[in-house]
Amino acid sequence: MKKSQNKLKKKKNQNKPKKEFRMRVYELSKELNLSSNALIVLLKELGFDVKNHMSSLTELMVKKIKARLETDKKLLKIEEIERKKKIRRKKEGGPRKKIEEDLAKKRKRKKKKEIKRKKEEIEKKVKETVTKMVGVAKPKKIKKKIDRVIEEIEEEKNIIRISEFVSVTELADILDVDPTDIIKKCLDLGLLVTINQRLDLDTITMIADEYGVEVELLPEYGASIEPEEKEGKEKLEPRPPIVTVMGHVDHGKTLLLDKIRDTNVIAQEKGGITQHIGAYSVSYNDQLITFLDTPGHQAFTAMRARGAQITDIVVLVVAVDDGVMPQTIEAIDHARAANIPTIVALNKIDIESANPELVKQQLSKNKVLLEEYGGNSISILVSAKTGVGLKELLDAILLQSEMMELTARRNGPAKGVVIETRMDKGKGAIATVLIQKGTVRVGDPFVTGIYSGKVRAMIDEWNKKIETATPSKPVQIMGLDGLPDVGDSFVVFENEQKTKEVARKRQLAKREQIERGRFRYSLVQFQEGLKEGEVKELKIILKGDVAGSVEALADSFNDLSTDEAKIVIIHKGVAQINDSDVLLAAASNAIIVGFHVKANIQAGESAKREGVEIRLYNIIFEAISDIKLALSGLLEPEYEEQIIGIAEVKQVFRIPNIGVIAGSFIVKGKIVLGENIRVKSNEDVIFEGKVTSLKRFTEDVKEVEMGLECGIGIEGIKDIKENDIIEVYRIKEIKREL
Repeated sequence: MKKSQNKLKKKKNQNKPKKEFRMRVYELSKELNLSSNALIVLLKELGFDVKNHMSSLTELMVKKIKARLETDKKLLKIEEIERKKKIRRKKEGGPRKKIEEDLAKKRKRKKKKEIKRKKEEIEKKVKETVTKMVGVAKPKKIKKKIDRVIEEIEEEKNIIRISEFVSVTELADILDVDPTDIIKKCLDLGLLVTINQRLDLDTITMIADEYGVEVELLPEYGASIEPEEKEGKEKLEPRPPIVTVMGHVDHGKTLLLDKIRDTNVIAQEKGGITQHIGAYSVSYNDQLITFLDTPGHQAFTAMRARGAQITDIVVLVVAVDDGVMPQTIEAIDHARAANIPTIVALNKIDIESANPELVKQQLSKNKVLLEEYGGNSISILVSAKTGVGLKELLDAILLQSEMMELTARRNGPAKGVVIETRMDKGKGAIATVLIQKGTVRVGDPFVTGIYSGKVRAMIDEWNKKIETATPSKPVQIMGLDGLPDVGDSFVVFENEQKTKEVARKRQLAKREQIERGRFRYSLVQFQEGLKEGEVKELKIILKGDVAGSVEALADSFNDLSTDEAKIVIIHKGVAQINDSDVLLAAASNAIIVGFHVKANIQAGESAKREGVEIRLYNIIFEAISDIKLALSGLLEPEYEEQIIGIAEVKQVFRIPNIGVIAGSFIVKGKIVLGENIRVKSNEDVIFEGKVTSLKRFTEDVKEVEMGLECGIGIEGIKDIKENDIIEVYRIKEIKREL
């Protein structure tokens, strides 16, 4: 009985009509994360008649709108990927160069038609969709949704963020492939590698491109696995400005710093700053200012050379009784290269021989234009000895920082930069760190440079122990495994195990980089960069034995500049090449040119370590010639057509499976196999191509001289006839010179 009843129920259910699919517009808008108005616009565009957010939708309508949105999303993704497909490559010799060129040609042929076809369609659809979404009501909500869609597309991009000199195993893990596949790809490129071998950036880029992935270079290993940051504007808070005081050693820089320190009303201590901290904070008008007490512009540039641009404002100290000195000019060049606002402190105004106006004129000649002369640099008259003008200087610093709107987050993991290191017999390795973001606390595990550690203790500039340090706060940190370099990053991680792993990988990468000993910048790299459209300027640091020679050489270099390649002399001076010159060159991607001078031992070692090219000359025209040749090789060549030979068609033979053979008489020059050909009829060009075959009677020949008859094979021509003229020509490339 039960079985029969169940069967009857099933039959009744089968006979019942299926429930019709129905969905409201507002329900679908929630599912697709779009506004109802935007969805209505898209539905009408697809030909469906909907009136408002309560209108019903059929299953077909839902499918079509989803398909439309999915298509738009895919097209946008393709367009973004194609737009980013410009990969940096350096041309090298051997099989690697050939394979790289073949790969580039293959990709170009494959994608050229697809890009051309889809580009206009993508742009049109994206613009229409976004315009309609923005053009309807509730713009704030729609804007948030558009931003969310953009974020999703960003996440779906085929981009990997990676540091140089990762091993084959690490690259395989990032690309999610087997390491043996990476080794096979390297073999195809002519490189024999092992599973633990570290790869340079060019090799990584080419391998990633084979998998359709783009490479974004990280400054150092571990940057991609640093603690995540969610920095909204609402979480950013104002921070104190960081000021570096630079200038000539005898112009009162140290005395000025001491005077500023003595005005610290919070500390109420004099002479309490140690010789090791390298930075300290002062309070003025209830606002903090951080001063970097570094040994001149050398350390300032050393940090910038390692990618640590931490200074917000530069105070340039110039003595009004002495004027602009060589080290003052050097400080100006360093500040200008860093593109940092400069405040000029005209010191020693209490001396009878003071001449501020003369110094201002000297500064103008060295490209430091003061506000009173229509420039951007503020100048303050001060006396470090008496304290005159000190408040005005601090007011100017606060005004400049207010205009810059300096902000940073206080919460979350700390990040900073090492500004000084030392080894203490009792305390071990100590690093002075300037915190840039977040808050560092005692006990936090961290990585700085190639070393890891745990914050054992922190000491401020007054030699007092502190528990926390916030943005723009200088602090001495103890608990390092070794001494990092000036300018190395300081990053707090979640656990100690992660810090040790990152430090170990960085040490291996650093060792590989040193062993390779590759140049940071050279004339050859400049040539390659400009050919690829990456470089527009050749930056030079010029040093010589006498001022006259330096000026003459600088003027000659400047005269070589063109619209395509410009020479920029970022610093020039009379002295031997020192370590400061190398650091400035490393920070600015410049080369060093020395005329009748040599590099000292320390500078030579720094140049090898930093990969800076130093070129030394004793004859001025040799220096000019080298730079001229480097620039001339970068100018686009000119092309000239050269007529090789002219022939007159006497008889035309059309041979099946072979083509057209023009029986011709050579009236000028010679006919050469494989060269370009132009066929004229009554002075009108009717065909252009190449000489595909050349016969003298029954024999194949490579060329036929004037006054002889021959058969010229022309593939693809149809309209040739007797008395037509055949011109054979060659395109000659002519190098342009300055």
